[in-house]
Amino acid sequence: MRVIVYGLGAVGGSVAAALTRKGHNVLGVARGTHLSAIRESGLRFRAPGIDERVPVQTVADPSEIRFAAGDMVLLAMKTQDTPPALDALRGAGMTDQPLFCFQNGVSNERLALRLFPNVHGVTVMMPSTHLQPGEVAAFGQPCFGLFDIGRYPHGVDQADRDLADMLTDAGFGGFPVENVMSAKYGKLLLNLGNILKAAIGNDPASRDLSDGLRAEAMAVYEAAGIDWHEVGGSDPRRDTLLRLQDVPGVQRGLGSTTQSLARGLPLETDYLNGEITLLGRLHGVPTPLNAACCRLAARLSAQGTAPGSLGISDLRAALENGGTG
Repeated sequence: MRVIVYGLGAVGGSVAAALTRKGHNVLGVARGTHLSAIRESGLRFRAPGIDERVPVQTVADPSEIRFAAGDMVLLAMKTQDTPPALDALRGAGMTDQPLFCFQNGVSNERLALRLFPNVHGVTVMMPSTHLQPGEVAAFGQPCFGLFDIGRYPHGVDQADRDLADMLTDAGFGGFPVENVMSAKYGKLLLNLGNILKAAIGNDPASRDLSDGLRAEAMAVYEAAGIDWHEVGGSDPRRDTLLRLQDVPGVQRGLGSTTQSLARGLPLETDYLNGEITLLGRLHGVPTPLNAACCRLAARLSAQGTAPGSLGISDLRAALENGGTG
């Protein structure tokens, strides 16, 4: 069984490295200087008690892959990059191999199901970073991360169980679940504050803004009849399986949006806060704060703003002005 990991950033890179370390058959898809660094020196994987260069076999494009019946594909890019990735997979000859969305938000599975029949959702609970070419880091112990896995839109099949077993063998916690999207909607609530942290850093003074984003989302979920469950701090698995620990030489606590802003990449906010805004518009629920966060993210990205550059007063003024100033 071969695991093709499309996107070797913080999540995909950590998964690919950990699986490779345990002898699983892994093929990564990466690009640019990250690809060059991996090919030259391996993928440097750091975690509590681990600092290794892992020889992850890597290609630049799915067109270099000859797909086989026993393959499974893991998508690990940001949502805005999902449509071209799906097109590339179809163009390369992928058909009915299981496709797992190791991605935040709740849009990727629906996008994938338009093109492929065998789609699975994955709720990613793994604090991790990718800031330098050829390097990734994960901060969890005793598990690097936790993953709820299930078929989209619901159910569990053998592919889910097989992947969960491989991930558990590699040092993660893999959990097949019947309604994975319920977990993914719970994770979405946690990601709504990503843009706030990217703008001002981990400032507790923004707590009321985070609470406001969540309150809008809860009103939207109720109006839309969306089932969700908590995967945050109250999830008992975190106490025993996902305790966070520093990794020497790696900054911890940088969310995915902060990392994208630091690297000058497009932000995923339109598929996080923007999902709440979309649902609010569909169901007649006002979501002004989440909508303002989307506009703020677009401005910060366009201006090349460094993470943490705004003060709390600047952030409040920007959001009160709809995110545009």
